[in-house]
Amino acid sequence: MLEVINSAICGVLLPIALGLVGVFFMIKLRFFFIIHPIRTIRMVISGRGGFRSLCVALSGTLGVGNIVGVASAIIMGGAGAVLWLIVSALLAMGIKYAEAYLSASHRRTIKGEHYGGAPYYMLDVFKKKRYGRYFGGIFAIGCILNSLTTGNLVQINAISGFLTQGRLFFGILFATIIYFVIRGGKNRIEAVSSFIIPLLSVGYILISLYIIFSNLGGLCVAFSRILEEAFSIKSVLGGACGFGILSAIRYGFSRGLLSNEAGCGTATIAHASSSLDPHSQGCFGVFEVFWDTVVLCPLTAFVILIADTGEQNPMLLAIHSFGKFTGAIGEMFICASCILFALATVGCQFYYGLSALDFLTRKKLPRAVFSCLFLTICALSTIISSSTMWQIADFTIAFLALYNIVFLIILSKEIKFRL
Repeated sequence: MLEVINSAICGVLLPIALGLVGVFFMIKLRFFFIIHPIRTIRMVISGRGGFRSLCVALSGTLGVGNIVGVASAIIMGGAGAVLWLIVSALLAMGIKYAEAYLSASHRRTIKGEHYGGAPYYMLDVFKKKRYGRYFGGIFAIGCILNSLTTGNLVQINAISGFLTQGRLFFGILFATIIYFVIRGGKNRIEAVSSFIIPLLSVGYILISLYIIFSNLGGLCVAFSRILEEAFSIKSVLGGACGFGILSAIRYGFSRGLLSNEAGCGTATIAHASSSLDPHSQGCFGVFEVFWDTVVLCPLTAFVILIADTGEQNPMLLAIHSFGKFTGAIGEMFICASCILFALATVGCQFYYGLSALDFLTRKKLPRAVFSCLFLTICALSTIISSSTMWQIADFTIAFLALYNIVFLIILSKEIKFRL
């Protein structure tokens, strides 16, 4: 049943909605981040006060989506999904700017600490706060579910894909490590993210570029496959009624969304914690999508397509693809990268879920229950069906995106930019 619903939402409604809203914000913002990329990057570099919030936001997006999510998209949607993944990122940049901008302009401040996010700008839409509480509350509940599923269950289940035994022990061990990370609160989560994300990103880029430039002939073949399968005329003429194209679009957009979370509203919680002005924070959001989906995801895809191992397990496909060219060292690096990326992501998503819960109530009991539930799912996520996991993730994140972009349109008059 969930698979049928996801096919309709992720295969038709979500790409159309994200495409239209993405084009709307591109036109509204006069394509400034595409026409003036240097100025946009300069805003990111000069905005030092937002570095830690950027790392936290990147922690929520960089993870299995960049490695296992890309591998999953290629397995289920073919090589053509890579093109649509990049297209979704380009369209998502304007959306990401909009939600980061609004999170900064509608942030709250208590004792010098900033907080906020999508539920708060939804609250401010209505003059009568009870309506805002209702609509913001719906999003907050969705955000809590997302932190338990996409931000927790998906991450750990996916990275445990290389284990043939001891999966439950791995889950318990991971949950124990996460406990010590989240126990330190927001500051420790930020510290872990600020250390892991830059280090892993550089290492991952270097090893990926080494493989790609060592196999330029395979790169040409990979490009050919991506273009051919993204617009598969053969599928249409063969009576598939465009299923090949629809599949590529669905998994390209949904896995792109899983990777960069643009439009979902979850990363707005991290963006609201910064002290930067709304425009600078919006530029950080654009950079986040660029770095996550335009830079890192295609690197993973090219390595997988060049290796062409034929593996059908997403985690093993990524590991064996890198290992084919770099041996055991490359395989161990990918395993370690996935685990550390997931560690940063799960810690960040706990912070998102707890912040969303704070919108609903600040009582200690619900916070304690959420924390216990989060850690329990951490421990048990390794033994849940992989197909069920991806269906839950697709549905949750698609719902959040479709719900959030309605409010982005409503508040679009507030969103401005400067060159």
